[in-house]
Amino acid sequence: MIEARHLRVLRAVSATGSFSAAGRELGCTQPAVSQQMKALEASVGTPLLVRSGRETRLTQAGEALVRHAAGILSGLTAAEEEVAAIAGLRAGRVRLVSFPSGSSTLVPTALAALRAAHPGTRVSLEEAEPPRSVELLREGDCDIALAFRYERATGDGAVAGSGAGEWDDLVVRPLLTDRLVALVPERHPLARAASVAIDDLAGEPWIAGCPRCRGQLVQVCERAGFTPRIDFATDDYPAVVGLVGAGLGVAVLPQLAIESVRPRGARAVALEPAVRREIVALTLPDLAQVPAVTATLEQLGRAARR
Repeated sequence: MIEARHLRVLRAVSATGSFSAAGRELGCTQPAVSQQMKALEASVGTPLLVRSGRETRLTQAGEALVRHAAGILSGLTAAEEEVAAIAGLRAGRVRLVSFPSGSSTLVPTALAALRAAHPGTRVSLEEAEPPRSVELLREGDCDIALAFRYERATGDGAVAGSGAGEWDDLVVRPLLTDRLVALVPERHPLARAASVAIDDLAGEPWIAGCPRCRGQLVQVCERAGFTPRIDFATDDYPAVVGLVGAGLGVAVLPQLAIESVRPRGARAVALEPAVRREIVALTLPDLAQVPAVTATLEQLGRAARR
């Protein structure tokens, strides 16, 4: 194993012609130079220097190693500088995956703050709903995944994560709890109600969202004693709002989604009993130690608190 410090000493000996002169250039003693040269020769398994009286010259192997040392040391210096820049947040890259309502609400605020604080850090954004977003994280195709999971009722009336244990191998950064609301056409009899129960909408046609949201809707409705008649299904929240606004059905949407869309022709009504989802940022344990990832998680947390 060739050490960089030994290469630097070899170059100094080659340039100055003696151990003592190399020591003065490097700020160390002549015995220290001699000791490091012996260690280098032991590493490569062949003599690198020929000492004759006061003269020190390179062997053929020594000349070859000095010739390569310049490129090795310059490459190492460049690598050290790049790593230092990343560690100091003067550079770096973060690949972020988020579900759509997170992309339109939490992400812009967080990334704007991150850019202002660390302009050298670049963040790319891709959209995917969980569980696909979590799969991308585990497969190494992103560094942070914004995800959610729905709470479910337990026997004593408390709530617990419906996917308890599904993220045990990940670092979980809780961001906020997002409450679901009912969305009805503005001319609907319940449009001015303070709140509605899910079974108040049992006879309505439904517009459902993403597959995970669709599954949650069916579970909530079945617990209330009915199976929803789903006429339309779309992952696009503005499309859901447009369909409800046109009087084609009712829907249940996260509050976060309502904040990112102007519900023309539709009205949001509080849902009782409350149905909530937990919004989190996920990363891998090793990635959690990367400064750019840590900074992005911090800004996502701050955006969620606003």
